[in-house]
Amino acid sequence: MSIIEARKGRQRQRYEDNLRLVSGCIPYRVVRNNAEDSFDLESSLEVLMISSPNRDDLVFPKGGWENDETVEEAACREALEEAGVKGIIKGDSLGDWTFRSKSRQESGCLEGGCKVCMFALEVTEELDAWPEQENHDRKWLFIKDAFQLCRYKWMSTALEKFLEVMATEEKHGAGQSLVVLHPAQVSDVDDSLVVLNPAPASEVVTENPIMSTNCLPSLLSQNSTVLESFKCPAQQC
Repeated sequence: MSIIEARKGRQRQRYEDNLRLVSGCIPYRVVRNNAEDSFDLESSLEVLMISSPNRDDLVFPKGGWENDETVEEAACREALEEAGVKGIIKGDSLGDWTFRSKSRQESGCLEGGCKVCMFALEVTEELDAWPEQENHDRKWLFIKDAFQLCRYKWMSTALEKFLEVMATEEKHGAGQSLVVLHPAQVSDVDDSLVVLNPAPASEVVTENPIMSTNCLPSLLSQNSTVLESFKCPAQQC
């Protein structure tokens, strides 16, 4: 089986106010192993984290947002390259955070700053092989274990926001009714594209594998605006 190669280099890297723009996600799955009808986040959700060489702590998939993709597509691509999973972006972004790249954390200079936008990604497929498998192992964890192993404070904060979003959706009974778009509406869009909760338009999401950069705007031209910066449709990230 052929493996898609991971993108390398920063020729297409986006920047804003001297910050490198980064996109990432918290991949998750529902594992209802409790017999009760109540939905307990601690025992019903697992998140996927990845390792780095010579380290015991873990991180969520993330990487540079490039100029030929949307911020959502970048998050899906990083999940595929680093963790070997495909999935569906869940709603709006969880927010954005600034941090220093690992090569600059020990220095006192202002260079190496990054701004990351994080999403929740409902995993629909796990691959047996993926582009960065040699550098990243993956591990499914319950929420409390993920907090203990999380490498960065800002990632822990993103995980807290993820829990808030999932708890709110469960409280309000937000179901995931999948609506497959009619072929006449998506002439140049991948057949696997789905829309979660199609109204309002700000909740339109895309499914990995990555689509071409012009397909999503053409699909939503009269209904919504694709994220071209970290200004989320429904909130300030």
